[in-house]
Amino acid sequence: MLAIYALSARFPSDERYGLTSQIRRAAVSIPANIAEGCGRETSAELKRFLYIAMGSGSEVDYYLLLAHDLKWIDALEYQNLRKELDTIQRMLNAFIQKLKTNNK
Repeated sequence: MLAIYALSARFPSDERYGLTSQIRRAAVSIPANIAEGCGRETSAELKRFLYIAMGSGSEVDYYLLLAHDLKWIDALEYQNLRKELDTIQRMLNAFIQKLKTNNK
């Protein structure tokens, strides 16, 4: 979600410690939790971190909606970022389902 950094750089400067910080933190949390989970010893631990990454994706989803509602991003940019986020969340979900299947 590198696009989030470019996008949030255009947010109002008084939002530096508000929405800008929040959306960046949540976007970075997605791959960071995947990486941390991959470094764990068990599939159960990996799965827990993948769920955390999913939660961070839901945060990004809300922050994108808020930015759109505040008219800081246009409809096309919002839709494109939502599609990218949806793809990421689908891949995470497939990974989680695969781990569940392999643990049976």
